[in-house]
Amino acid sequence: MSENDEKRAEENGDTRAEQRGGSGEGGNRLRKELPQEVAAAEPAAQDTPEPPESTPEPVPDPEPEVAPEPRLTGRQRLVQGLWPPRVSRAQLIVALLLFGLGFGLAVQVASNSDSDSALRGARQEDLVRILDELDDRTQRLEDEKQGLEKQRDELENSSDQAEEARKQTIEKERQLGILAGTVAAQGPGITMTIEDTKGTVESDMLLDAVQELRAAGAEAIQVNGVRVVAGTYLTDSGKGVSVDGNKINAPYRFKVIGKSQDLEPALNIPGGVVQTLEKEQAIVTVERSTKIVVDALRAAKRPDYARSSSQ
Repeated sequence: MSENDEKRAEENGDTRAEQRGGSGEGGNRLRKELPQEVAAAEPAAQDTPEPPESTPEPVPDPEPEVAPEPRLTGRQRLVQGLWPPRVSRAQLIVALLLFGLGFGLAVQVASNSDSDSALRGARQEDLVRILDELDDRTQRLEDEKQGLEKQRDELENSSDQAEEARKQTIEKERQLGILAGTVAAQGPGITMTIEDTKGTVESDMLLDAVQELRAAGAEAIQVNGVRVVAGTYLTDSGKGVSVDGNKINAPYRFKVIGKSQDLEPALNIPGGVVQTLEKEQAIVTVERSTKIVVDALRAAKRPDYARSSSQ
């Protein structure tokens, strides 16, 4: 080894020794400083107040075990859903309305079936008579319709509508007077006489005759001098009959104004007024006439409470 190499080796050895010495001194400094930092950190940690201990929460008692519910079959679940029924007020009202509607339809069907069965059992002559009566009523309504249309045209086309209205008002008042019994009337019609030799005719039989005549189109009726109006009532009075409080005795004579072709068949229908009276051994005669005078009058009665609503 040359001298240069030995010098370099010595220099390198000295350098390493210095480095190790420096490292030792640095290590000693770290060891001296570290305990002081740790000691200074401990008081700081001690100065921090410890959080108060939390109160332990009470532990709930364990719930008792519930026995599992038995499984239900499909039929049992269906029964539980349908019973007991849970009905609201609206559903109850709808049910009542449907019940009323069904009841009305059942009654209507039953009445129609009864009338149909009665017509099936009727004779051919009776059916022809009923059909003719219906045709006559239809014709009468058609005539009334044409008359009303004529009045309407007269009101629309008249140059003096006020005068025409006044005339029609007077005519309407006369017609209402005939219906109310305050005005005498005359016209074609029939006269029906009931001879009650056995005293078996009662007030309800005469009332049936009045109602049958009204249904056939009678416009004015008079019984033994008493005018029959809408409010007429009949009661039994000893051996006779009382009409609106006026006692009448047999024979009972009805003067009726109307279309005789409708009035007489209505009284002679099978099971009608004439047959019912004949079963009570009464003698009934019906005569047609082109002029029947109904001159019995009723006093005009003013209503106590009802008033006209027209302004």
